[in-house]
Amino acid sequence: MNSYSFTPGLTLVNSFNKETFVFTTPESEDAAQFEVHLQAGGSGGGNAMAHIHPHTDETFTVRSGLLQVSIDGEIHELKPGETITVPKGKAHFFRNAHEGDTIAVIRFTPAQHQLRFFLNFATIAQKHTEWFGSKGEPSLLLMALTLHTFKDHFYLAGLPTWVQKMLFATLAPIARLIGYRVLIKP
Repeated sequence: MNSYSFTPGLTLVNSFNKETFVFTTPESEDAAQFEVHLQAGGSGGGNAMAHIHPHTDETFTVRSGLLQVSIDGEIHELKPGETITVPKGKAHFFRNAHEGDTIAVIRFTPAQHQLRFFLNFATIAQKHTEWFGSKGEPSLLLMALTLHTFKDHFYLAGLPTWVQKMLFATLAPIARLIGYRVLIKP
């Protein structure tokens, strides 16, 4: 997959995080939306790594199971039918909060290119497992290339954004030289 293509129902598995993405709705300017299915122990946001989306709100709506969403260190547990919105710029992560599967709808408003970002990362996790560590952590160079390509979509919490931008801009060309690729462009 060298360019952006979307087929409703496209399903990509990130076995590292025990999460499955189901892309149900095409990208629009207003919102990006997809489903995430989390197995027991499954997490989102890079192995439940606290992160921010500086220019978009992220809304979680639970369809089944129990979802734990951490926002600025405060834990929220959502049951089926419940919704929570993470305001842009707030540190957060999410994970399955029980032993069964959890299914949630994730919606970004405005869309930016969040659908493409997650479609790209899920595709890479499925097709290039060698680019990840044994616990599912993406290599620093892969993160730098992806986050530099999708500027202002996703940053790690705790480290100033400007530092991450400089680091990613410096490391992205090295990542390309070594052979890392962004499969879907913004």
